Amino acid sequence: MLKDRSLRDIEPQHFISQDGLLEVDLIAVPSVYPIGRHQAQLLTYNGQAPGPILEARAGDTMRVHFTNQLTQSTNLHFHGLHIPPTGTGDNVFLEVPPGETWTYEFALPRNHPAGLAWYHPHYHGLVAEQVYSGLAGPILIRGDLDEVPEVKAADETLIVLKDFGLTRSGQVATPNALFKRWGREGDLLTVNGQLRPSYGLTAGQLKRLRILNAATSKIFRLALDDHALQIIATDGGALQKPIKVDELVLAPGERVDVLVQANQKPGTYPLLSLPYDRGIAKMMDKPLETSVLADFTYDGAAEAEPMPLPEILIPVAPLSAPSTIRELVLDHGIAPGSGAPFLINGKAFDHGRIDTQVKLGTVEDWVLVNKASMDHPFHLHTNAFQVIERNGEPVVDLVWKDTVNLEAYETVKIRVKFSDYAGKTVYHCHILDHEDQGMMGIIEMRA
Repeated sequence: MLKDRSLRDIEPQHFISQDGLLEVDLIAVPSVYPIGRHQAQLLTYNGQAPGPILEARAGDTMRVHFTNQLTQSTNLHFHGLHIPPTGTGDNVFLEVPPGETWTYEFALPRNHPAGLAWYHPHYHGLVAEQVYSGLAGPILIRGDLDEVPEVKAADETLIVLKDFGLTRSGQVATPNALFKRWGREGDLLTVNGQLRPSYGLTAGQLKRLRILNAATSKIFRLALDDHALQIIATDGGALQKPIKVDELVLAPGERVDVLVQANQKPGTYPLLSLPYDRGIAKMMDKPLETSVLADFTYDGAAEAEPMPLPEILIPVAPLSAPSTIRELVLDHGIAPGSGAPFLINGKAFDHGRIDTQVKLGTVEDWVLVNKASMDHPFHLHTNAFQVIERNGEPVVDLVWKDTVNLEAYETVKIRVKFSDYAGKTVYHCHILDHEDQGMMGIIEMRA
């Protein structure tokens, strides 16, 4: 176990590719990490929570020498990267036992979209426990969006949202049976591993907030007091033009880039976590409350003319008509044999069963039906998709996603093109306790 990190600088490590190669040593290790007044006994990458920032460009090679110093098996999932799902790529079926090292190595496609991705464990049965204990880190892929003049001129701040539940002695609290079933949540809401950190705003400047929900189960409903949010990118990359909102909802695994015009009077403005009921409020037995996640304070007292927002970002071409339409029903029940309580199309996850076979190069529509009384965010590995309908109504603004939240009893239609990589991977609910308890399927992509 690493020593108390309160005695060290808690600025995150930031690894940037050089000459087309990002090569890093990444260690999963128990660590003592300061969260407010708590000395939290977490699982970390390189002693950090969140883990080091990995930054590369489209076309770069990433080489991650991963060492498991935990007492459990684990692995890595590169959530949001379009890379091979097999071999030394995004292989979620791989096991890295305690004490062993595995090198992940893959090349990012030269046309890989710019955006915010992340890495976290995906060893089935332990995913929720390990992510909840601190294992998560951001990946920045630089590219065309970063070269849009207004975006390039903006001041950039990374926001990794994560909740923790700790005992008085600082250990990660073991959830009771009910919370483990419905999805564990903690009452310590952190931004970049800190409680209510402060960030600067310069009057007249654009602030680019790059936000990742790295929670195990918690859905964040966010607002920045007295400031509009201009969405410029989602999970799968840039939008065609900014979309103005006053608040946004991020389910576990979702990411968003927003621009904020620093056009208010000098002062301190809180980033708020507003109440959101994902269907378990009564079981939580406590009222939903507004919390302050971070503060944004204007530097200096002078007001300035705000920098303009971009009018055009990156074109988003609609996918062609589908050759196949499938329905995936997310529901609760008891799977025969395993007893798992979370199901897709009436079945719980089985390592030995392929649930869906697709052909590379084809476009499919997937109708996702949530028949449950709680939210289920759906995540597809390897290939991003476009959300084209919600509850039968067309979606006007096309965006690229890899995770989409389905509210209780909601139906969402997504359109996906299976590109470049053959092999097996998975799709699942990103409430990670639900994934561990059966709500996952295996997809095989055939050449």
